[in-house]
Amino acid sequence: MGRYFHSDIDIKSPWHQVLAAFWQRYPNPYSAHVLTEDVLYREVTPNNLLLSRRLLTKTNRLPGWAERVFPAHMARAVYVLEDSIVDPHTHTLTIKTWNLNHNTLMTVVERCLFEEDHSRPLWTKMRREAWISSAVYGLARPIQEFGLARFKSNQAKAMKGLEYALSKIQGEALMHLSFQPSEVHLHGDQGESSEKHKPLQPQAPPTSTQKPKQYV
Repeated sequence: MGRYFHSDIDIKSPWHQVLAAFWQRYPNPYSAHVLTEDVLYREVTPNNLLLSRRLLTKTNRLPGWAERVFPAHMARAVYVLEDSIVDPHTHTLTIKTWNLNHNTLMTVVERCLFEEDHSRPLWTKMRREAWISSAVYGLARPIQEFGLARFKSNQAKAMKGLEYALSKIQGEALMHLSFQPSEVHLHGDQGESSEKHKPLQPQAPPTSTQKPKQYV
C-alpha cells in the first residue's frame, strides 16, 4: 500500500520572500546531500504563470542491512525531477518532485504548496505531502519504513535550509533599508529572482529539450 506523509507549517515571512528563498536555497549548510541542480525548462505562460522544470542530483546512502542485500555497484546518486508553478495572482507556489531512478527499490512522490496566508499577509502557509512505495518483493514494508524515516529527516533539513535562505534575504533587505531609508518602499509584488545553475555530473541521464508534458 505504501506510506503517506503530510505536514502543515506556518512560516513567519511574506510569500514573496519565501518564493525568493525557494529559488536561492542551494547551497546551504543543511543540503550536503544535494549534489547538483539544473534548470531544464522554464516558461512564462500568457496568463503569467511561471512554469519550471529542474533536475536535482542527491546522494542515496542505503542502510546497513540494505547494503548487504543489494549489489555493491548500485548507484548511490538519485536523480530527482522537480516541476513547479508560480501563480503571482493567487500568491501560490506549487511543487511536485519524484525520483527518476531506483524506482523498483523505492519511489517517492512529493507535493508541496506554499501560499500566502490571507488572514495574516506577513505569513506563508506550507502544506507538504509525500507518497512512498516499493516494488521489492518481500522487503517492500521495511524499505518503505526506511524511506519514510529518511524523508522526514531530509524535510527537517530542507526547512532549515529554507530558513537559512530567508535569513540571508531578510538581512540583505535590512541592510538596504539602513543605507537608503528615504528611498525604499516595500511592496507585495515579487521582484525578479535569481537561481544558481550548477553543472551536472557526467553520469546524469539524458534529458529532453522538448516542452515538458507534465506539470504539478
